[in-house]
Order: sequence, then structure tokens, then C-alpha cells
Amino acid sequence: MDVPQLLLVGLVLLFGLVGVLVPGVPGTLLVWAGLLWWALHERSVLSWTLLVAATALLLVVQVVKWQLPPRRPHGLPATPRTAVFAGAGALLGFVLVPVVGAVPGFVGGIYLCERLRLGGHGEAWASTRALMRAVGTSVLVELFGCLLVVGAWVGAVAAE
Repeated sequence: MDVPQLLLVGLVLLFGLVGVLVPGVPGTLLVWAGLLWWALHERSVLSWTLLVAATALLLVVQVVKWQLPPRRPHGLPATPRTAVFAGAGALLGFVLVPVVGAVPGFVGGIYLCERLRLGGHGEAWASTRALMRAVGTSVLVELFGCLLVVGAWVGAVAAE
């Protein structure tokens, strides 16, 4: 696969990661579609193995999301700014402490946003906990699964 096409696949995967944070956008499906595009053009054992593993992982993520309590964002300060902070924190954590850093990065991003909005530690922590209970856990599960897939893709592209 040539470099411009790899960049386009990377862009689709990035849109998928952002889509996980935006309600109504099928972020997981975009990540899977980007990986499918890459595998169809690459046609190697590694690409097909990664596609099968990613498909299984993303299906498990969907089952786990269905098992979580339903989202109840009404009355909570879940704003687009909060989603940006949470996503940036998860991505930064994923890169700094590979894989497991996404979880504290996600929560830390929400906390930082709430700390800037509310000013004090106590109020920010209480708001962070409320947001995580209402919407954060299901978003975190989906984002974590998609980050694993994108991270594996980056590793596979670098290995080839």
C-alpha cells in the first residue's frame, strides 16, 4: 500500500477515534472499516490476522457496552469540551504508558476539564465521578477497544 493511501486509512482510523467521543457517530464502525480497507489492499497474513482479531475485540466491546448501565447524561455537564479533554487524555495516556495509560488518561482528562470549569478539587472530583458513572464508563470501554485496534495497526504498519 502506498503512503497516500496509508495516510487516508490513518485518517479514517483517527475519525473513528474521534467518533467514539461524539454521540451518534459510529466510531467503532469507522475504525473497523479503516482496518478492513487496509487489509483488503495489503493482503498479507498479518493484515488478515489483525482484521480478524480486531473484529473479535470490537464485537466483545459492543457486548460489554450493552451489559453496562444505560447512559444518563441529562443534567450533567457533559460538554464537547469534556469529550475533547477526555479523548486527549486517553490518547496521551495510551502513548505515554502503552495500553493501560488510556484509562487514567481518560479520567484525568475529565478531571482537568472539570477542575478548570469548577475551580476546586472537591467539586471537580465529584463531577468527574458523576460523569464517569453516567456516560464515561461506556465511552471509555469503546475508546479503549478502538485505541487497541489503532495501536495494533500502527505496529503492523511499522513492522512491514
